[in-house]
Amino acid sequence: MAVPGPVLIAPDKFKGSLTAPEVAGAVAAGIRRVRPDVEVRLAPVADGGDGTVRAALAAGYRRVPVRVTGPLGEPVDTEIAVDGDTVVVELAAASGLALLDPAELAPLTATSAGTGEAIRAALDAGARTVVLGVGGSACTDGGAGMLTALGARVLDAAGNPLPPGGGPLAEVSTVDLSGLDERLAGTSVVLASDVDNPLLGERGAAHVYGPQKGADDVQVRYLDVALSRFAGALVAAGGRDAADEPGAGAAGGVGFGALAALGARMRPGVDVVLELIDFDRRLAGAGLVVTGEGSVDEQTLHGKGPAGIASRASRAGVPVVAVAGRCLLPAERLREAGIDGVYALTDIEPDPERCMREAAALLAVLGEKLAEDRL
Repeated sequence: MAVPGPVLIAPDKFKGSLTAPEVAGAVAAGIRRVRPDVEVRLAPVADGGDGTVRAALAAGYRRVPVRVTGPLGEPVDTEIAVDGDTVVVELAAASGLALLDPAELAPLTATSAGTGEAIRAALDAGARTVVLGVGGSACTDGGAGMLTALGARVLDAAGNPLPPGGGPLAEVSTVDLSGLDERLAGTSVVLASDVDNPLLGERGAAHVYGPQKGADDVQVRYLDVALSRFAGALVAAGGRDAADEPGAGAAGGVGFGALAALGARMRPGVDVVLELIDFDRRLAGAGLVVTGEGSVDEQTLHGKGPAGIASRASRAGVPVVAVAGRCLLPAERLREAGIDGVYALTDIEPDPERCMREAAALLAVLGEKLAEDRL
């Protein structure tokens, strides 16, 4: 059947395999093989985590390379995305778990300092609005490293600066915010997150996300106590009492640091990204939207990119289908979310390793099938 307008391809990344722009390009290539006459628009997206800067760059933002301190203190080459006085900073690209070898995980000492350095680079670029995409962090330091890189001091009882990481925060006595970069006072910080966890407790940063950063049970409990001490010291220094706010537990508590000391406001990451890339304008006149991510499952329906895209497209009366590495949802659940169907790599290739290794070529095949079925 023919669609009445262009095809808008707006996927998220296939984690561990392809970036969102690569996914969009592969699907587009397959569609064009079958229907070279149909206009295809590309609008790769993200949910506020890794891939947020790339989505902004694909939408026309200017790339500014930045060298920052990585999660273990090593130099990391990353980038920020600039459009006028709006600058996008991605924690995963500066302080992310993906930057480390699995054998290098350091749950007690990994730092968010590089994220603070990237924010400082955003200020240098003239930012009046900083969009801070959080998710995928290697650290559980409550944002202490980020704040230190921006001029704050985190001190022990003797007045000495604490070493990096969440573990040393168990010894925090005072936080001094007087040296924070003065440009932050005139800057709006948007915390783009797809999680609403608080900082502390069973649903907090250490308990929920610490294990994936290498923390064992003892370290999880230690980090939770350390984060509690840091939160108290930060509030005593004049920070906002934000430990219980949604998103405070994002990215090992970096969300808390941003909310409490930078005056950030938390917004769902996918909504922020869709606004950054002017998604509604790109959607106008489209006859079909193709979204997707590596695994379409229950998590997809809770704050992930495809759900946000399907919601907006449905309101505009534009049908939506998805591409995926695998789909774990029944058709009924998909329809409730506004997704008419899913084209999964596992439908055409049962070997998961090959799906990962040859994802681009297989996605092009799915693009051909999609075009035959829908266009």
